[in-house]
Amino acid sequence: MLFLKSTSVTKAPGIFEVDVAAKPPGKTFGVYLATDLANPPQAVLTALAELGFKLTHQQSYVHKDKGKVLDLHFQKDGTDLFNGWKAEECTANLAAIDALFNKNGIAVTPRVMSLAEAYA
Repeated sequence: MLFLKSTSVTKAPGIFEVDVAAKPPGKTFGVYLATDLANPPQAVLTALAELGFKLTHQQSYVHKDKGKVLDLHFQKDGTDLFNGWKAEECTANLAAIDALFNKNGIAVTPRVMSLAEAYA
């Protein structure tokens, strides 16, 4: 679940927050979205599916400021061990993610999770 300070401001229509993160060692990234439950960003969700990302988790909740949030996690299998991404897959997938969110006015910065965060 992404940490949201408020649901009164969106990064793009229907999107409160975006995180592109990988568990250590940081080769295979997931896309984590906090979206507006009443107004999901269908175009972005469709584009992620077209890029091969599959929904792996979804949970709705009411934020402390009473906004309704849908938390979504997406993963894409690669061809490396344990369905991880090879270096060239990582480069191509991160470029595709960046292009998708830039087109929607959102700058993303891929990051590697801490061990505590990744395995909590």
